[in-house]
Amino acid sequence: MISVIFDLDGTLVDSEPNYYESGRRTLERHGVPDFTWEEHSRFIGIGTLETLEILKDRHGIEAPIEQLLAEQNAAYLELARTRTETFPEMRGFVERLHSEGVPMAVASGSSREAIDAVLAGTGLDALLSLTVSAEEVTHGKPAPDVFLEAARRLGAEPADCVVVEDAAPGARAAHAAGMHCVAVPYVARSARDPEFATAGLLFPGGQGEFSADAAHDWLTGLRTARSGA
Repeated sequence: MISVIFDLDGTLVDSEPNYYESGRRTLERHGVPDFTWEEHSRFIGIGTLETLEILKDRHGIEAPIEQLLAEQNAAYLELARTRTETFPEMRGFVERLHSEGVPMAVASGSSREAIDAVLAGTGLDALLSLTVSAEEVTHGKPAPDVFLEAARRLGAEPADCVVVEDAAPGARAAHAAGMHCVAVPYVARSARDPEFATAGLLFPGGQGEFSADAAHDWLTGLRTARSGA
């Protein structure tokens, strides 16, 4: 049986605008008024804690990392509960897998509270009940910890798992975990990143190119190949 593990932000839902805005507000409060979307985009796929640690050092912010994280999480949750959109084709893919009884999980660099808020706000919690936050493992992406923990909770071997990811660090983490990967780059220019070359299925055009039918057909082929191995 093949299990499917979904990244959340940028893969299932378009939460990056909310992460950018919450990060911008937090940095502005601490004397960094010119944080741009371009700068934010370089951190897509990296957990909030790791991102803030880098930005704190880069901009010489004196506030403790715990304070920065709490402030950004509060700002993000305020936005996430009402302003998060699910990618339609991705929702269709999840619904199809759910109807077939395919074991699924969400493995995200977001906080537990943020994951729960987004899934509840979009109704995806009815389809995806098993979730793992990077807060629950030792290392966030690009380390494989969050995906390996998801596999453990699913009762699946890593080699029997497919990760669906939008960011290069996530694709790298999936490869390091010994898992298959369906890559749907959130940032178009990142499609040529070497990390995506390890993906079994790549949609270079991102969500605009992603097809639930194409992903399902590929997954069916993988199941057939593994059952005949």
